[in-house]
Amino acid sequence: MDEHTRDPTVAPPAGDPTGWNPDAERWEHATLRRAVIHGVRLFNAGAFHESHDCFEAEWYNYGRGKTESAFLHGMVQVAAGAYKHFGFQNDDGMRSLFETALQYLHGTPNDYYGVDVLNVRTTLTNALNDPTVLDGWQIELDGEQPEAGPEDYEYVDALE
Repeated sequence: MDEHTRDPTVAPPAGDPTGWNPDAERWEHATLRRAVIHGVRLFNAGAFHESHDCFEAEWYNYGRGKTESAFLHGMVQVAAGAYKHFGFQNDDGMRSLFETALQYLHGTPNDYYGVDVLNVRTTLTNALNDPTVLDGWQIELDGEQPEAGPEDYEYVDALE
């Protein structure tokens, strides 16, 4: 575990996702889990730029070739692709970002830090051919589709 990614205030998950160490009763990288919680909630609220910022800020904690880095980079691309689709109706840009996201998310465990990565990959793949599958789609975290509250916007504001 990297000392700079520890945070004892990050709560345990529902279930047993990759990233949770049940023996030690802590996250391998708690700051990654915290960024995921805020990033997913913001994404589900349609705050794609803010979601992107959550994943991107945490991504810088990890070196190339690590699963954590690939996952976070993939999620940055997911948020950016949704932003292109919904904010600019630019489906060519969305497709390009989703193709890159799929490359980064390839090999990431299906339940990574609570994110249903299998569902993310499936939705992105389907959106390449039919962008309307994104309408109403939300990312699952711990089996739920949480939406942002004031604490999520405060978190992203503190990143600046």
